[in-house]
Amino acid sequence: MQTSPPYPTAGVKPAVKAAGAQRRVVDAPTRMFHWLFALSFLGAYLTAEGERWRALHVTLGYTLAGLLVFRVLYGLLGPRHARMSLLLRKLGSGPTWLRSLAAVLKQGQLQGINWRQGQNLAMALAVVALLVLALPLTLSGYGTYNEWGDFLGGDWLGEVHEFFGNTFLAVVLGHIALIVGLSLLRRRNQALPMLTGRVEGAGPDLAKHNHGWLAALTLVGMVGFIAWQWQAAPKGLIPTQDTALAWPGRDHDDD
Repeated sequence: MQTSPPYPTAGVKPAVKAAGAQRRVVDAPTRMFHWLFALSFLGAYLTAEGERWRALHVTLGYTLAGLLVFRVLYGLLGPRHARMSLLLRKLGSGPTWLRSLAAVLKQGQLQGINWRQGQNLAMALAVVALLVLALPLTLSGYGTYNEWGDFLGGDWLGEVHEFFGNTFLAVVLGHIALIVGLSLLRRRNQALPMLTGRVEGAGPDLAKHNHGWLAALTLVGMVGFIAWQWQAAPKGLIPTQDTALAWPGRDHDDD
């Protein structure tokens, strides 16, 4: 009895399957955090000037702080691939990589440089820098809004807030430039996994479970908070007149 066909069709299907194989590398909560965090900062940065947009600016600042808390907790209690310890391990490999880079450059052998490790190190450094900068950025914004710096005179706390805002923006632009550069170098969209959560290629999923329910809960929580703030603001978050906005818990002089 013949156990295999006389023509080589047995290996065709596995090859086709492997060619279209994908694996999950980023779960839904991480992706949701990434885009909500980016949009919150962008909105807060664009509304930083002028009293007209103060309510929206403050709300987006609170949202940024809330998302930061979520990411830290998820990085401590969440699945292995999302742990903060993973980012710290990548940063920990930095000194070793720099020493190997110096040794290779000293020998004049550029082909011996582990560029991929260096690229991954740069990506991890940008992510950690953004998370770290978000703390003084939101705290200085909260202090500026509540006039904590008035007892020392001047608008020094506002200047501190502006400094961290501009520094945060610089890191964001550097992060984007790195992604664009890697996409061109590797001829593959490096931002796509943060949209789909997947990359092409065979192998096990780094993110075993997608946890879509947690991503949806994060989005609902953010939308609910913004809606609540909208109701709390006397003139809403997007005013129609160029007047200074009143805000619950803060006194304003009537003209």
